[in-house]
Amino acid sequence: MNSKTKKIVYGALIAAVYAAVTVALAPISYGQVQVRVAEALTIMPFFSSYSIFGLFVGCIIANMIGGNGIFDVVFGSLATLISAVITYYIGKSNLRYKRYLAPLPPVVINGIIIGIELNFLYKLPLVASMLWVGLGEMIACYVLGLPLLLYIDKNDKIKSVIG
Repeated sequence: MNSKTKKIVYGALIAAVYAAVTVALAPISYGQVQVRVAEALTIMPFFSSYSIFGLFVGCIIANMIGGNGIFDVVFGSLATLISAVITYYIGKSNLRYKRYLAPLPPVVINGIIIGIELNFLYKLPLVASMLWVGLGEMIACYVLGLPLLLYIDKNDKIKSVIG
């Protein structure tokens, strides 16, 4: 498989898994108190830029189905895109503890952006919304995503396929 095809297939796979997991777990994937399990995949840009576009598209699809409207499709998906790009640059950095920092961008970025979104759309308390979303992101990204990152990082065969 040539390099361009590999990038497209890998991105499409990430998008499909992200959207499918988010929609399948819809009751816990949307709202003020949420744990969007698919956000564990936001560690993937640590290894490869190919996953950035896949995460973005998967989030767009999930948010289109999610029922929070165009505001969520645009801003929720942009939050994931921004987080993915920052995670990619953390992965490329020389930071000593970069593996432990990689899950942090989605926690902070989504906590802020989705918290603002929930306040705007549903008049929910701003700070509480930011904290609840951030907590859910912390569960998805650190409890699920970090072990995934550490496992992939130790497995050269997986890294060769995704990198």
